[in-house]
Amino acid sequence: MPLILPDRLPAIELLKKENIFVTDDQPDVRPLRIALLNLMPIKITTETDFIRLLSCTPLRVEVALMKIRSHTPKHTSAEHMQAFYRYFDEMKHESFDGLIVTGAPLEHLDYEQVTYWAELQEVFDWAARNVRSTCYICWAAQAALYHFFGIPKYPTEKKIFGVFRHTVLHPEVPLFRGFDDEFHAPHSRHSEVRRADIERVPDLCIMAESAEAGVHIVAKHGGSAFFITGHSEYAPLTLDGEYRRDLAKGLPIDPPAHYYPNDDASQPPVVRWRAHAHLLFMNWLNHYVHQNT
Repeated sequence: MPLILPDRLPAIELLKKENIFVTDDQPDVRPLRIALLNLMPIKITTETDFIRLLSCTPLRVEVALMKIRSHTPKHTSAEHMQAFYRYFDEMKHESFDGLIVTGAPLEHLDYEQVTYWAELQEVFDWAARNVRSTCYICWAAQAALYHFFGIPKYPTEKKIFGVFRHTVLHPEVPLFRGFDDEFHAPHSRHSEVRRADIERVPDLCIMAESAEAGVHIVAKHGGSAFFITGHSEYAPLTLDGEYRRDLAKGLPIDPPAHYYPNDDASQPPVVRWRAHAHLLFMNWLNHYVHQNT
């Protein structure tokens, strides 16, 4: 089934080359409405990454791009933001079935130091009351766990950076329908949440974790929220781009782990997470967004 996207969104032409069917048509059958609050600096890349994953369902899905008034992007044109995004306060009275909140490169700041923290908290509370299921990604997952449950983030000695093996802890849960016992997912972060803090909250359950990367997927009981510390949405060359960007800046950075063959950055990376990434978001849409509609 097609994805319904804003007309002329740059992701459309990129995804058509991957044989993903998108349309601006509005037939009579109501699609699932998914809002994407995109806090990442490079908006078009992140839009395309998530839209690609949301295409993996027979359901009709309409994607609405959300922005907040207390933050002005520096790396995406004002024309793009005006053409394709709407403000949260313009959207909050509408009906949405699902919400995705992306990460942001803000791990070095306390949450209260983030300039848009107050408005982001308003988004979190709105989602808890009005949206059937929300996926919080990377920094947003840490921020939401702190906002709702007081769970702190901790700086890591080294950046958690690479493609890591994870274990499914609750294979009976619909989120993992069709998963193998182990799966891979990219991570790119300087902070973590810890198992001991999460286990003290009765309303939370750790669903997947990695021996190297730590806690990966946390669920609120009932599936109204998922807190995902990794980046299953990443395209094949995203980690490579981040690595070369930091090298060019002279920052201390190791090559992303388990990404290049033999850890040789001169070779093309090996993609080993895409199938489970598509399955993860298909299961989220089918079993937590659609089934609760």
